[in-house]
Amino acid sequence: MTAQDGGLGDLEVWIDQDLCTGDGICAQYAPEVFELDVDGLAYVKTAEDELLQDKGAAVRVPLPLLSEVADSAKDCPGDCIHVRRVSDQVEVYGPDAE
Repeated sequence: MTAQDGGLGDLEVWIDQDLCTGDGICAQYAPEVFELDVDGLAYVKTAEDELLQDKGAAVRVPLPLLSEVADSAKDCPGDCIHVRRVSDQVEVYGPDAE
């Protein structure tokens, strides 16, 4: 953990497509991490632009994009973006965050 990441450690993000409203706010905030697919729903994608469509698929949050990913989770109208610590799977941003 570093001071730069607020002591959170490595984070990953995933989207619950069952709740996704397809507004695309996440893709506007962090197009490097989120993308809308032809089905109108948002998905996470790898650094190599591979769209991950498996249920619960997660990608690491690049540290330079932490603020954008956190804002996506906070502003998502579907409350479907989950950001959690890799070490213990505790959600730090999103609908299940404490």
